[in-house]
Order: sequence, then C-alpha cells, then structure tokens
Amino acid sequence: MQSSLIPERPLVISPTLAATIGLEEAVMLHVMSEQLAFRVTQRQQNLDWIELTQQDLMDLMPYWAWIDVRRVLQSLQDLGLLLVNAKTGRDDSWLIAINQRNQVAASERPRAAAAPELPKRAAPGNTEGRAGYIAGDWQPDREWLALCRQHGIPESFALSLVPGFVMYWRERAQSRFSWGNVFYKHVLKEWRHEQTRRGASEFETDMAPGWRPSGEAVSILVNAGVSEAFIEDAVPEFVLYWRERGAGKGPWNTRFIEHIRRQWARFSVSLKHDGLPRPIPEDWQPSDEVFDILSLAEIDAGFAREKVPEFVLYWRDTGQALASWNTKFLQFIKFSWARRPEAAGTGVVDARDQHAAERGRQGLEATFRRFTDRSWAE
Repeated sequence: MQSSLIPERPLVISPTLAATIGLEEAVMLHVMSEQLAFRVTQRQQNLDWIELTQQDLMDLMPYWAWIDVRRVLQSLQDLGLLLVNAKTGRDDSWLIAINQRNQVAASERPRAAAAPELPKRAAPGNTEGRAGYIAGDWQPDREWLALCRQHGIPESFALSLVPGFVMYWRERAQSRFSWGNVFYKHVLKEWRHEQTRRGASEFETDMAPGWRPSGEAVSILVNAGVSEAFIEDAVPEFVLYWRERGAGKGPWNTRFIEHIRRQWARFSVSLKHDGLPRPIPEDWQPSDEVFDILSLAEIDAGFAREKVPEFVLYWRDTGQALASWNTKFLQFIKFSWARRPEAAGTGVVDARDQHAAERGRQGLEATFRRFTDRSWAE
C-alpha cells in the first residue's frame, strides 16, 4: 500500500556510493541511470547518450535550484562519472552519458582514431577512473595545486595540509574516485577559515587602562544617533568591566559598538517612558500617535492642531506636572470635539446641557457652562 506522504516512486541511493562520491552526486547519478533506462538513447562511442534540456533537469530534480544542478553535474564530470556534450545549435540542451568505459572489455573499447573523445573537464590525477583508498605517501598533482593558486592560495599552505589530510582519510579507510578533488575542496575550506582567523586578529587590540574606541567606531555610533557625551561617559565603565575579567586582546571596537547600541536603546526608552510627572514645555506638541488615534475616532486633525496653543497655555498657567501630556490632550480634544457648535446641531451635546435643557434653562447659562467647563482637566 502506497503512503499518501510519498506520492511518487522514491529514489533508492546506494549508501556505499554516497559515502564514496558524495550524497548529492549519488542522487544525480541515480537519476541519470533511470533516465537512460526509460528515455530514447543515442549510441555513440560505445556509450548510450540521452538528450536533456535545462527544463528536463529542473523537472527531474525539483529539490535543487539550477545553480545546484550545474554544480553537482560539474562535480560528476570532474570525477569522470558523467560525460556531458553541449548539443550543436542549442545553449540549453545537452547529451549526457554515464562513463562506463572501464567496464567495457578491452576488445570492445573504441580506438581514439575511430571515435574521438568528447570534450570535457578531466579530473586531474584520476586517470584510471576507479575508486581507491588513499596511499600513505599520497601527494596532490600539480593540476590541483594550480587550481588552488587560482583562488589566491599559496602552494606552501596547500602542501602543509597534506600530512593531516592523508592521516585523516587513512584512519577512516574510505575510498574515493579522485583524492585530488577531495583535497582541493579541503584546501578551499581551510583557506576560508584561515582568512577569517587572520581578519579577526588584524582588528584585535589590547584592553589597557587607557583604551579608547577608534575614531571609526565613534563615527559609526554618532551616525546611528548616539550622543557623543553618552559614548564618552560609557568608556571608563566598559574598560573597567573587561579588565576586571582579565581580558587581553580582542575585537574591542566591535564589542564597544554593540555595548553602546544596547545601552543607548535602553536609555532612550527609559528617558521617553520614565513615568515621572513633568510640567508641560512651552513648545509642546502632541506626538504623531495622537493624531493616528484621533483619525480612528474620525476627529479632524486640523481641529486638534488649532487647540494645541489653548491646551499648552492652560496647563502652563496651572503649573501642574503630568506623566503623559499626550493622554491629557486626547481627553481634551475628544471633549472639545463633542461640544463644538456643529455637534450640538446633530444632537451630540453634553449630558449637563441636556439636563439643563430639560429644566428649561437654555441660552446664556448653558452656553457659559459649555465654554467654561474644565472637567477634562481633572
């Protein structure tokens, strides 16, 4: 019974083959062998070839991006397991064959004069095309060292990795088709790590009592909106903290930038929302969030802005201190909006005015109470 989670025929990969040439390479090689069994083939040079387009390859291996398909395909070419020949007149179509020449009997092998080799990248140092264990005295071929030099890797660095490389793979007792290819990838990885280590050490400085952040570090923080005075005040504390922990060399400029950014963020938030009552400033203006809330209540922003001078004047005269002037302004505007003359015509009047109207005291008294009411300020 087929599981609903596996709607297609699964790929069956040989663990030994995957351990020998790599998992991705084993997957693609299996896919190609299946295509040779099901597709129409062309017999050339004692090999069966199939024609595949870029779209065919993407459909066959939807779990990879095109760049990954090309990478694995090239890896199999380097290992000498696949032969790829671009079809004449097309840039997105190739003839592909599995290289099984080594399994063909000597009498059946085509002669070079009768059947010339298709152009392909050969794997340096792998002329036999068979997997084998690494020798105790193994050394990389000059071709692999030349490839390393193309990446700016000194030959001395690559050769220094050979003893450890040989020891590692002899202890694992695994076979490979091309030890040069494995070594080449190993050198690239180690060179990247070496470059990272060198880059980090170049920016390391000593944590001395007189340590100061570099001008570049200060400039980065100032451009991020941090006060120079705040940066200056934080230096002694930063130095004392790390010296008490016995710190020596390190990327202190980077750590200082990270430390100041965190401290400045906390300081800014605490300064803005410290909850301490303060008198209203003479140039006080409501925040943008206030007008967003008023728009949700369908209150005209122009009406609110016209009321700001009156609001500031009233509270400066009272001399009171509040923790949130935005909240108090919202209450004032909502109160004033409901009591504007247009609202009175639509029946939106204050409860006190309604009560006064019911008692028959309309006119001057109700108007006076409406414009002198300060309950919103309580």
